Amino acid sequence: MANSPDLSLVFTLVFAALLVLGLLAKFYLASRQIRHVAAHRDQVPAAFAATISLQAHQKAADYTVAKARFGMLQTAFGAALLLAWTLLGGIDALNQALMNSGLAAYGSLVPQLALLAAFGLISGALDLPFTLYSTFRIEERFGFNKMTFRLWLADLVKSTLVGLVIGLPIVALILWLMGSAGSLWWLWAWAVWMGFNLLVLVLYPTVIAPLFNKFKPLDDEALKARVTALMQRCGFAAKGLFVMDGSKRSAHANAYFTGFGAAKRVVFYDTLLNQLSPGEVDAVLAHELGHFKHKHILKRIVSMFAMSLAGFALLGWLSSQTWFYTGLGVRPSLAGANDALALLLFMLVVPLFSFFVSPLLAWFSRKHEFEADAYAVSKTDGKDLQSALLKLYQDNASTLTPDPVFVKFYYTHPPASERLSRMTPLLPTAHGASA
Repeated sequence: MANSPDLSLVFTLVFAALLVLGLLAKFYLASRQIRHVAAHRDQVPAAFAATISLQAHQKAADYTVAKARFGMLQTAFGAALLLAWTLLGGIDALNQALMNSGLAAYGSLVPQLALLAAFGLISGALDLPFTLYSTFRIEERFGFNKMTFRLWLADLVKSTLVGLVIGLPIVALILWLMGSAGSLWWLWAWAVWMGFNLLVLVLYPTVIAPLFNKFKPLDDEALKARVTALMQRCGFAAKGLFVMDGSKRSAHANAYFTGFGAAKRVVFYDTLLNQLSPGEVDAVLAHELGHFKHKHILKRIVSMFAMSLAGFALLGWLSSQTWFYTGLGVRPSLAGANDALALLLFMLVVPLFSFFVSPLLAWFSRKHEFEADAYAVSKTDGKDLQSALLKLYQDNASTLTPDPVFVKFYYTHPPASERLSRMTPLLPTAHGASA
């Protein structure tokens, strides 16, 4: 391993600076959001005064502020926990304990897998109070939570088991490649990781998702005929139209495409079908079809491939640098394998750097949403899309008055005011075409 005490100190300082800057930036943005939403709480924006009641507007404002304040607490805890895991020696202590536990007698892979599994379980356990509070206090307070504690616990057990069953083998394979595939191990590991992600896209609809929700074929024949006709007009084929029992967990509504290739299917939340008219369901589905028409899904997959390749290449270099470990408060083994340590530290550090490029990624996502909206207006009645969006914003208590800076940094979907103003010039063309 390459070693340099000076580089170790520099990396420690850079890591600490990014941690502090990121924390301050997140607090600043959240504070702006809270102030801006609270300042506009008592008056519905003029553009929505005829469709959104003051009570609904205030509920959305209160919900947004509550989530933002709770998010600040989570952010502070996350930063403290990251510091504890790294510079304060948490990961190093956990690694040393596992190395001295006798697991090394079963081969170098076993203690490394144990390290990753132990870290995941401990981190998950520390996050449980926040998940419980969010679900059973905030979501409950605003009428969104429909889960019982028993269902929540069952979901936790299932997701943990699925994570272990799926995650441990792929991680074991990557660790084996790191130790056995030579200097270009990162290229082979990237190929395995991408293959795994594509496999999950195929298996998720029929194997994983049914573990948590019930899916039944859409049985509304009139709606099915509308949706099928829309997909035929758009040149889209799906394996089936399904309704998911989302209402047993939340009152939030949604619709989505899932699967990959021939396994694609359309899924409607039952809450969505209860809240929207058939024409509005058509419009929401047309929006989702717009993502496929503009190849947004393919572009995102390609982007994921490219970013993952760069990430694995960077990890391949960092894993051989002693300062990468010591700069984060970890003593690497001079004789044994440090591959799990490298993976773990890399996953912890990357978000600190990626946070500052998140506005660019959010901008691309909002751009895609505008394009999908335009496509939906061209294929369905634009007024249906407008009314559907307003209902979804209202039913999901999405604020109509977010802070503009907060939006640019975080929002992957444009605010309602921006979406509707972009849509309005398109409506005459859409109406003329449909007539």
